[in-house]
Parts: sequence; C-alpha cells; structure tokens
Amino acid sequence: MMVLLAIFVSLFFIFSLVSARIERTIFTAPIVFTIAGMIMSPALPLLQQAGINATIFLALAELGLVLLLFTDASQTSLRILKSTGSLPVRLLSAGMLLTIGLGMVVALLVFPNLSIWEAGILAVVLAPTDAGLGEIIIKSASVPPRVRESLLVEAGLNDGLAVPFLLFFIAIAAAKIEGAPLALTQFVVEQLGGGALVGLVIGLGGGWLISLARSKGWVEKSFQQIAVVALPLLCLAICAILDASMFIAAFVAGLSVQIGLRDVAEQSVEFGGQWGKLANLSVFFLFGLIVVRDWGQFRPAFWLYAVLSLTIVRMVPVALALVRTGLGSATKVFIGWFGPRGLASIVLGLVYLKQELSLPGEPTIRLAVIVTVLVSIFAHGLSATGGSELYARSVNSLESTAPELRALGE
Repeated sequence: MMVLLAIFVSLFFIFSLVSARIERTIFTAPIVFTIAGMIMSPALPLLQQAGINATIFLALAELGLVLLLFTDASQTSLRILKSTGSLPVRLLSAGMLLTIGLGMVVALLVFPNLSIWEAGILAVVLAPTDAGLGEIIIKSASVPPRVRESLLVEAGLNDGLAVPFLLFFIAIAAAKIEGAPLALTQFVVEQLGGGALVGLVIGLGGGWLISLARSKGWVEKSFQQIAVVALPLLCLAICAILDASMFIAAFVAGLSVQIGLRDVAEQSVEFGGQWGKLANLSVFFLFGLIVVRDWGQFRPAFWLYAVLSLTIVRMVPVALALVRTGLGSATKVFIGWFGPRGLASIVLGLVYLKQELSLPGEPTIRLAVIVTVLVSIFAHGLSATGGSELYARSVNSLESTAPELRALGE
C-alpha cells in the first residue's frame, strides 16, 4: 500500500514540475496517469491483498466528483442558465436528453442481452462529458470564447444533471427485481429530494455565513477558501448519514452558494480545484490498473459501442440541439466531437455497481463503460491540440458578426 502511494505521489510531484512542458505536447494529465496505472498493473494482486478494493476506489472517486461538481457549479453563471437560447442550455437540455435516448437505442442494438432499463443505465453513465480530458481546448486562445465556455459549462453541469436519470433507472431496475413498485418512489424521493434539500440548505446557509463572517472581519483570507471547500465535504458527510445523493447535494450547493457569496468562484477554484484535481488523477491512475486487469474481456462489441458512443451518440444530438443557432458546420462538429467521457462516467458506473443489483447485463455495462472511457481518454486527449488548430483555421475565415464570435450570454 505505502509503496503504491509513494509511487503515485512521486509521479504527481514529477508531473507537476514538468506540467507546463507537457501542456505543449499532445499528452494530457489523464493520459499520463492512466498509462502509469497500466504500467503498475502487475502490482494489482498485492494491492488487493493489502485491502485496496472497489470500496476504496469508490470512496476516492466519490470525493473527486463531489469536489468537481461543487466547484464547477459554483463557477457557472446563473445569468447564463436563465437564457433559454444559450448554447449551454441547449446542450444541457435537448442535447443531453437526445444523447441518453440515442445511447439507449444503440446499446440495445449492440448488446441485445441488455434490458431497456440496463441500456438506460449504460446510456446515462456515458452521457456526461469531462472538460478535464479536453483541457487544452478550454485554455486555447484560438478557439472562440463562446465555444470554449459553452463546452466548459456543459461539462460542469451535465454530470450533476445525469445523476437523477441514473437513480431513476436504478430504482426501476431494483423495483423489477424486488417486485416492489413503491421502492421506485421511495428511492427517488430519498435520493433526489434529500440530496437537493441538503445541498440547498448547505449552499444558502454556508454562503450567507461566510459572507457575514467576512463582512465582520472575523475570517482570515486563506480560511475563506477552506470554509468554501468544507461545504461540499459537508454535503458528502450528511448525505452518507441520510442516505441521500451526495452528488445532487454538491451540485445544488454549488449553484445556491452563489446567492449569498458572490465571489465563490474565486474561492473554490484555488483550493477545491487543486485538491479535486489530485483526487481525479488518482482515479485515472487506479483506472489504468483496472483496464489491464479486464483487458482480456474486451470483445469487439465493446469497442464498437465505444466508437458509436463518442461519435454518433454524441454528435447527432449536439447537431440537433444547435439547429437554428446560426453556427457553422465546423463548429457543430467541433462541439460534437469534444464531449469526452472521463471521471463522471467512472464514478457513476461505480455508483451503479455499489447498488449490487446483480442485473444480468451488469458485466456488459461495466466493461462497456471501461472501454468507452479508455478510448475517450486517448482519442480526445491526443486530438485536442490538432483539433483546436484545425478548427481555428475555420474560425479565422468567419466574419466578425458570426454567432461563434458573440459573447456567451448573447
């Protein structure tokens, strides 16, 4: 255990030292840490003997996603979400619903052994996007701000929006197995309602208390950041006690905290973002271990679904969601392609497995998620630099009045 921890910390330290140079290459942090995990795969039996199991992996992944959900939600402008015609709203509403629906259809075609509810679980797990896998694009000055920010807002919110759908399909599947229709309502109310209530109370109350303490001069500046990061951790702890959804709670808290604490984005990104990144990269490291362990079970059908999930299942809904926006074909293709699957899909997949429903299609769902995330890590990571440069050439030929060049809220 300590040997693996020492290796990971050493890798993280070395990567930090050369991170600026690596950013100028085609390799991303998730690629580096996934490969490192794959290289360390021979140590997996020793880790299992030391007690490193799925429970620890899930706990670490949950922590990373809770911090990520809160940080992303707290940095999302509520003004942008009020504009029903904005690009992020289109992607998060029609785009996401169509992605889930098309993902279910494709899953049923590629994996005939899945039930409609199992196909729904797989589609929802792979619906959220991960901006971290395309961080090069988010930071690229050659990509119009409106496009970059739309992808960032979408990735920041669609993982939180996917949770209710996942819990819904899990509840139906559980009710089918147990023969108890009332379990559906009870499960959804407890998980969704309880999580939303916890997040609202912690977000509103926490934001108001931090703002009050700051106005009175009671809080030291560095502890403001710690106080903000304590809010998602409090969501996690309370939801574990109440058996509510910690992800819904963190997501709602991140949105509602802005009401009482206007500059929460500055406070959360500096501290929570860095610790969240550490947790997230450790998940990719452990994910690499799992990839090598399950490699022999990756049948052609899983690779086919991965390709379809990252192309047709993502790009067609995006194109439909962006109809009548005036955006060019190149922009629609660019936004459609750069919808990588990463941390959120890993965690949501683990959340499903944690329910221990023992559905007949569970091995299929697990392996399909692993292969799709694996393909996305490398396909989107390696194409980020070249893709943004190619798209930039198309943008340079646009007129100054083109929709791509407008501000995000317009």
